[in-house]
Amino acid sequence: MEKIFKRGEKEITALSWDAIFRVEEGRKKLGEQMPVSVYRMFEYSMRNALTQMYGKESMIKVFRMAGEEAGQEFYKRYLDGDLMLNDFLAQLQQKLLEYSFGMLRVEKFDVQTGHAVLTVSEDLDCSGLPVSGETVCNYDEGFITGILKAYTQKDYVVTEVDCWATGDTVCRFEARVVGKGKA
Repeated sequence: MEKIFKRGEKEITALSWDAIFRVEEGRKKLGEQMPVSVYRMFEYSMRNALTQMYGKESMIKVFRMAGEEAGQEFYKRYLDGDLMLNDFLAQLQQKLLEYSFGMLRVEKFDVQTGHAVLTVSEDLDCSGLPVSGETVCNYDEGFITGILKAYTQKDYVVTEVDCWATGDTVCRFEARVVGKGKA
């Protein structure tokens, strides 16, 4: 049996993405589809457990880190990093829609500074939730960070500024380059 978590000789820290993506072997009849409500049960019970065990800030950090790792893997598997920016963003919009992540709209992308403002409507994580007064799409912050970092080879920080859970009808993310990066 293949281990799905490995790092050198030790297992448990780094994911073996190839093993995780072999869904068709184990779900021949059910496939890859599942209801958003079931996904949210997993996500929000995990958020709650992490908050109870480690506190809210640590939970947010974990979700951002996990999202960033997944965003980088999504980039590698589904996106063409050789495309020019506008074509890359169009491909990203199409892929997020194709995988039912949400409907991405690019409000702004400054090629000089790397500053971007992106919205996601019908977001997988929060669309339809009651208003809590707090943004909740921390995984998405990391996911977008991972994609932008992989494409630009620059370090990004992405912050959700509007969310369904704050009373908005879209999730709006501010993305900013931090440091100098590789490019």
